[in-house]
Amino acid sequence: MGLAPAGIKLVVGGLVAAAVGSVLMAWIRWAGIPVLALGLFFAAFSAYFFRDPEREKVFAPGEIACPADGTVMSVKNEGTPGVTVVRIFLSVLNVHVQRAPMEGKVTKTKYTKGKFAIAYKPEAADNERNLIRIDGEYGRFVEVEQITGSIARRIACYVSEGQAVKISERIGMIYFGSQVAVYLPETARVLVKPGDKVEGAETTLALW
Repeated sequence: MGLAPAGIKLVVGGLVAAAVGSVLMAWIRWAGIPVLALGLFFAAFSAYFFRDPEREKVFAPGEIACPADGTVMSVKNEGTPGVTVVRIFLSVLNVHVQRAPMEGKVTKTKYTKGKFAIAYKPEAADNERNLIRIDGEYGRFVEVEQITGSIARRIACYVSEGQAVKISERIGMIYFGSQVAVYLPETARVLVKPGDKVEGAETTLALW
């Protein structure tokens, strides 16, 4: 299993702290033990949270891949004519790497500052966020919005405008508990419902 780039430094930092703690134990045992324990815990947690497993599912033509792991919160029109929004909540236990739901070209990336409400609350729609739009053939498009939570304070976008992407290709990551919103034309038939557990690049989210 791979590790997202941002996690490598954190894992190394935890291991360095653990090494310092082991050295301290030889001199001041009571001071070395907590440093060692905290360093190992931090390294292990970082390795778990920043895991980036390979996803090898081959999607059939017309299938739209789910861009994120998590639990479906809602599937509905939120006021924009002709657009269905699928919102997915990512807990700290989920893989936090986002993937392209379709093949195409990135035609828009837009970062917006905002609040840091709890990711599964309705008001999280106004949180700090980053929108990635992918346009494909026949006028088809999907927008993936990375949204922070109350703990997450950083969004990583791996793609830029004008870049071609393949379905399931990594496009970004959100740190810690967060939310991903997927904007689809209403002509797409959504296959998931609230409460469903989904996996990025494994679950078929919708059909054209």
